[in-house]
Amino acid sequence: METIYLVLVIILVLLAISDLIVGVSNDAVNFLNSAIGSKVASFRTIMIIAAFGVLFGAVFSQGMMEVARKGIFNPSMFYFSEIMLIFLAVMITDVILLDGFNTLGMPTSTTVSIVFELLGAAVGMATVKLMWGSPESLLPIKQFMVDNNMLRDITSEINVADFINTSKALAIISGIFLSVIVAFSVGAIIQYFTRLVFSFNYKVRIKWFGAIWGGLAFSIITFFIFIKGAKGASFMTPELKDWFVANTWQIMAISFIGWTIFLQIFQWFFKLNILKLVVLVGTFSLAMAFAGNDLVNFIGVPLAGYSSFMAWMADPSVNPDDLLMVSMSGKVATPVLFLILAGLIMVLTLFFSKKAKSVVKTSLDLSRQGMGDERFQPTVISRSMVRTGININNGISKVLPDSLINWANKQFEPLKVDVKKQDEIPAFDLIRASVNLVVASILIAFGTSLKLPLSTTYVTFMVAMGTSLADNAWGRESAVYRVAGVIAVVGGWFLTALTAFIAAFIIVLILNAGGFYAIIAMVGVVIYVAYRTHIHHKNKNNKIEDNEIEDVSDNTIVEKSAKTITKNLEVVVKQLKAVIKNMEKEDLKGLKASKKEIASVTSRTKYLKDNLGVIINKLRDDTDTDFYFVQVLDYLREIMHNATFIIKPVIEHVDNNHKPLLKEQIDELKDLCTLSADLSSRIVLSIKNPAQADEEAILNSQTKLMDAIKKNTKTQFRRLKAAKAGTKNSVLYLHLIDEWRNMSLNLVNLYKSYRDFSDYQSNSK
Repeated sequence: METIYLVLVIILVLLAISDLIVGVSNDAVNFLNSAIGSKVASFRTIMIIAAFGVLFGAVFSQGMMEVARKGIFNPSMFYFSEIMLIFLAVMITDVILLDGFNTLGMPTSTTVSIVFELLGAAVGMATVKLMWGSPESLLPIKQFMVDNNMLRDITSEINVADFINTSKALAIISGIFLSVIVAFSVGAIIQYFTRLVFSFNYKVRIKWFGAIWGGLAFSIITFFIFIKGAKGASFMTPELKDWFVANTWQIMAISFIGWTIFLQIFQWFFKLNILKLVVLVGTFSLAMAFAGNDLVNFIGVPLAGYSSFMAWMADPSVNPDDLLMVSMSGKVATPVLFLILAGLIMVLTLFFSKKAKSVVKTSLDLSRQGMGDERFQPTVISRSMVRTGININNGISKVLPDSLINWANKQFEPLKVDVKKQDEIPAFDLIRASVNLVVASILIAFGTSLKLPLSTTYVTFMVAMGTSLADNAWGRESAVYRVAGVIAVVGGWFLTALTAFIAAFIIVLILNAGGFYAIIAMVGVVIYVAYRTHIHHKNKNNKIEDNEIEDVSDNTIVEKSAKTITKNLEVVVKQLKAVIKNMEKEDLKGLKASKKEIASVTSRTKYLKDNLGVIINKLRDDTDTDFYFVQVLDYLREIMHNATFIIKPVIEHVDNNHKPLLKEQIDELKDLCTLSADLSSRIVLSIKNPAQADEEAILNSQTKLMDAIKKNTKTQFRRLKAAKAGTKNSVLYLHLIDEWRNMSLNLVNLYKSYRDFSDYQSNSK
């Protein structure tokens, strides 16, 4: 028996390590997006500063660990065997859920997931106890409730709500969702007034107000992080805490004056960039606040499981099914070594997680100042919200004096930038980055001081969105896309809560019913899901890297466009061969797989065409270059359409169970496919190696293909007149060879356009 529960503790520890990795991958956006988005320093420098913040914050997380033990449910109402299954169900659900969101590149809330997983697992176990447990097993629980004035007498009935720490759970949940509104509103208001003071041309005004702004930011950080946040630190004595509380305002005043004087002196004598210092210190503080507040989400449950195991080991002769976990209701100290080890794992994840970069990209895409790729499509809700916002803005403009409006608008005029240096332009400036960090640090650290596990994802993301709105980053050209993105992310958060509750509820039922075998099976599911999501994310990144033509400059446009074209043509050739083969075998599954592959490439070419303006802006001012490049994209897109128009009717024909094509028709299509592949391969070779380009051979290959199409068309007419082929058969066959004819024309035109584009680029350098 002892061995089984020791294995469970080991599994919890392993799941904690996995949860740390996937959790930090998700939450890295919380403290990295402002520094990375503003390009305040090199990526390496930002990561080192964040790493120190995480390690420092891990020590401060001592007080938060109680949330996992008794913040959501009453541990005294469960037996040791039951509480271990609750903790195991929570960790299994958490790893699977967070890894799924990370793979999609969507920032979700680790706090919301852990809270609702604990709630779902506890409700699930309570349901099992009340519906299928023996009345005798409830007697010790009832006696405990009577002794603690939670129940009138032992004959009274108990329900599921009695097992839940209702007041604390509601406070945590309401705090989490209230933080969404507060973070967005506070971020927008502070950013608006900060921009009025500094404007976008802040380099002049920063000389006068920079030290005051920095002093205010540093004093706030000092108060909320080193005073409020330090309340939960393991080294804080009650006397030291009382001294901090009694001298709060004096410390704040001295801190503000001291920092302001210090920064002003350094600005005068050493040309210190105060905003850069604020952003870097803010990154450190936010990373520290994150670790102090969110570490409980990753290791709180496993540590609670470890504490439960140690409580049982104090007297292992007691049956695990008879030991009520009353000991979990009191304070249980967490070894500092565990916190430091967890911090080190978080630091390593920061440096090596590719999924973390995907999540950071989502946040930056929605908050950047300039135009670019819009990840999300507009919805009815986003359109109506933007339209309402415009109407409100127009109404306010009619009330306020024109002079005031003109002055305010002047402060929000962005600086002119060189579009040729698009890659060097930060997503937003240092003013907004500093506001993001300071406001988020305040809210998170304040929640930590109240032992409310506010969602750092909610707070930092919504602060960033609020400052983006106030900073006019959501202009008429991008507002509907950005609002749609925010709605999608927030909707994902609500989905997280619902999914976490239901999944944990179901998993605890499975573990309770299946015992040790169910535990092994569920751990196997975690390993399989983690492996599959890793492969999916890797393949997704490889596809993006293969088609990163939008990340171009004059020096790389020829090379990257050649790579994109050849990759796409190779996919088309491969899939059309598969279509003919699967049509002959009437393999509907294989045909749909080809359609999916072509659709993936087609959507990528559509993305390139939709973002044509962004790409062209990165090229030099030359209309000939733009013209040739647009032609290349147009013909590439037409070829993708040809491939799609070949596959769709074939799938429809097979799916409708029509008669298959005749053997001679299949053979003719195979010949056309071979000739088309030959034409494509010659074009690919010529594009990859312009020195080996053979235009005459390409034209000869096209002529052979066109002659074969003409011959096959006449042959099909003869079959039709001789009644050898039915109407459905003939319509499909003629449609296929007609699309092949169009494709051959587009292939050659693509080559010629690329040839002209490449030659012009080379000659004009």
